[in-house]
Amino acid sequence: MKNKTFWIFALLTLSIISIAYSYTKFTNKAEKTAVECHETPSNIESEFKPTVENKFKPTEKAPKGMVWIPGGEFSMGTNVEDESLCSIKGVTKDAAPIHRVYVDGYYMDETEVTNEEFEKFVKATGYVTVAEQKPTKEEFPTANEEDLVTGSVVFTPTPSAVNLNNFLQWWRYEPGADWRHPEGPQSNIIGKEKYPVVHVVYEDAAAYAKWAGKRLPTEAEWEFAARGGKTGNLYAWGNDLKPKGKFQANIYQGHFPIKDGDTGEDGFKGIAPTKQYAPNAYGLYDIAGNVWEWVNDWYSVDYYKSLAESGKVTKNPQGPSAYYDPSDPSEIKRVHRGGSFLCTDQYCTRYMVGTRGKGEIRSAANHVGFRCVKSK
Repeated sequence: MKNKTFWIFALLTLSIISIAYSYTKFTNKAEKTAVECHETPSNIESEFKPTVENKFKPTEKAPKGMVWIPGGEFSMGTNVEDESLCSIKGVTKDAAPIHRVYVDGYYMDETEVTNEEFEKFVKATGYVTVAEQKPTKEEFPTANEEDLVTGSVVFTPTPSAVNLNNFLQWWRYEPGADWRHPEGPQSNIIGKEKYPVVHVVYEDAAAYAKWAGKRLPTEAEWEFAARGGKTGNLYAWGNDLKPKGKFQANIYQGHFPIKDGDTGEDGFKGIAPTKQYAPNAYGLYDIAGNVWEWVNDWYSVDYYKSLAESGKVTKNPQGPSAYYDPSDPSEIKRVHRGGSFLCTDQYCTRYMVGTRGKGEIRSAANHVGFRCVKSK
């Protein structure tokens, strides 16, 4: 196909594909086994102070599909500086240092927004997602007209093992891919009503939230909820990846990113319907794995450092006033949280509850969705 999608792929999504991977350098250590890479660091709780939950609880019933998150004071971030815990150095430093934060109570969607729910929004409003809109010359003045096609980014396994230092090997820009057609125009969501909606960008998620009378969570609200009132755990369910030998989230097992490399040991190869694993202590499903979730904060690599240096408990932080990513300074980014079905011990363990992702605000992919919150 003539270099038909190069410009859109390069300009619209080049930085985004690093959503979870952040320009990491692959080493032979990344070939270590899951057992080796899932050992809990001995200092994992050393910098965390106790979570103090608010006592207030609403007397009225929670909105349908939502649960009450009490809020309170907690230690936010992580002291694990290595991706996969033991292989790729330094890539989680944007989630350090650990710092104290307070958030008010709020309601949160118990699941990621599903195809069924998003379809109701689209039918009620006529909304057209960014992936369904043809890019314009104004947006991409150097692109050829024939390269300006609707579409989105889709994970594409490689035929054989590859060096993991180039994420472009397993992603493609797929013309016609959108929330209704997650793998491209030949695919659909029939029978997948309970799956998380994907191929939504930040403004799509924000538009849905506004229509639903909700909003996107702040990063602090998201992490407080994900921790479930627990202090300093590595995962939303504890410090053991597989308690009693059972996976607690939809992530990637096997050799990443080769064709048929995902063994599906957790029960699923690829994206899964919601509510397939036990909820966390607050009743939230899929708060780790399955799909990344947009939050409202701008992404800034040094935001946590600035909060920690204040020496105070930050109350209801709304994120930095501007985005800042020195590895990709021209792209406007907001934070992603939770990891996805592509997170693996070989390359991306962002299902660790204190870690962060990032995404250019108008770029979509088939492993990114969202959930909403509502203030009391």
